[in-house]
Amino acid sequence: MSAPMPHDEAAAVVERYARREGADRYSLLRPNVWHSVQERQRALLRLFARLGWTDLSSRRVLEVGCGSGVNLLELLRMGFAPRNLAGIELLPERFAQAMQTLPAGVVLMQGDASLVKLPDESEDIVLQSTVFSSLLDAPFQWRLAQTMWRWVRPGGGVLWYDFTVDNPRNPDVRGVPVARIRELFPAGRVQTQRVTLAPPIARRVCALHPALYPVFNAIPLLRTHVLAWIEKPAT
Repeated sequence: MSAPMPHDEAAAVVERYARREGADRYSLLRPNVWHSVQERQRALLRLFARLGWTDLSSRRVLEVGCGSGVNLLELLRMGFAPRNLAGIELLPERFAQAMQTLPAGVVLMQGDASLVKLPDESEDIVLQSTVFSSLLDAPFQWRLAQTMWRWVRPGGGVLWYDFTVDNPRNPDVRGVPVARIRELFPAGRVQTQRVTLAPPIARRVCALHPALYPVFNAIPLLRTHVLAWIEKPAT
């Protein structure tokens, strides 16, 4: 009997994304979506202000799993410079969308981020947004986290946005609790903030009236995501 093939988590992720619903559920035309996006943007701007980063154009950012480039576009609007932004995307079709969407100064790479060779301590921010919840293989999570950590310069950090609870309707994702974030980045100084009204609740209440989103979101137990800043101590 032949030996079992080694698990390829990157290939598994491609298969999981192929099973997902269409992008319409995440359209900014939906009130629940623009409410959650604007909430996250405000939280990011408050974070940058707390860090004392008054000139965002000088900060280098690399996004792991940049998708079609939406998050990098948000950073451009906040004041980051195209020449200091980069993204890595596994899925070819999303990479192609990012190439069409983002300005030429943004560096884009296609492939498995855990295999990309970049200089150590070269980035002020390494960003991941709902990537780790799609990684179901714990060793792969660890390997990618350590790769991201190497890229962060002292005084910079990993910027993390992801959900913390499992979705019983979707076996292709798994919530990443704060304890797991601390396991993945044991040398980091972790600051967390709960954000984002649970999407199923948000869709229902915004169908009644968009103004209900902040009302329900004021209840911390109904927020399913964490925005975390994982700082690498300056040496």
